[in-house]
Amino acid sequence: MSKNNISFILHKPQLSENIGACARAIKNFNFQKMIVIDPKPIYPNDKILATSVGAKNIISKSKNFDNLESALKNIDIVIATSARFRNKNIKHIQLQDLKKIDYKKKVAFLFGSEASGLSNNEISYANYTLQIPTNPDFKSLNLSHSLIIIAQIVHSIIYSKISNFKKSTKIKSASKKDILSMTNLCFKNLEEIGFFKPKEKKPIMLENLRNIFYRMELSSKETRILSSVFASLGKKRRLTKQ
Repeated sequence: MSKNNISFILHKPQLSENIGACARAIKNFNFQKMIVIDPKPIYPNDKILATSVGAKNIISKSKNFDNLESALKNIDIVIATSARFRNKNIKHIQLQDLKKIDYKKKVAFLFGSEASGLSNNEISYANYTLQIPTNPDFKSLNLSHSLIIIAQIVHSIIYSKISNFKKSTKIKSASKKDILSMTNLCFKNLEEIGFFKPKEKKPIMLENLRNIFYRMELSSKETRILSSVFASLGKKRRLTKQ
């Protein structure tokens, strides 16, 4: 699988803002290829570039064609998006079926114009039609919204390995010694207020509390704060008794 095999085709887009937003959505999910066919506005223009924000490189590298047939010469699989069911001999797939697509081949997602979508003639070039589930009484989606939904799903398929967030290098994890000192201070306070009842359950209660503290992955700063809290509570209680 490769992100370089994926293209997003905008067929006769009407609005500069939508073209720019589509470029931004493509870059959001680490894709590179946008194809524009017979756009209504001058392509590119300042409004398209402004709306794309940080995705101007997607526009500069995009390909512009006069007709759909020319744009598909190097594409293996075409998936046409449509809000309407087509009574044609063409396989209709759901979003979950995108997992079955062979992304080792060159795949293009085809989006129709904001005004009229895709005609039956344009659909005839596709291997599949795809409909994004929406409110049955209000099916029409903005062009860039449709694209970003599909881009996110395909991205999650290709990059199925989850990237773990890393902690800041400025945050120092608490040592076992720090956590032990904090938990012992907590246990001492709990002991003084008679928390561990009945006594025979004290070992399992201590075990459960340790599990909680160690599972929290506290920083050294956080253990110091909690230690101060426990110490203050103990001091407050002793002063109250006097």
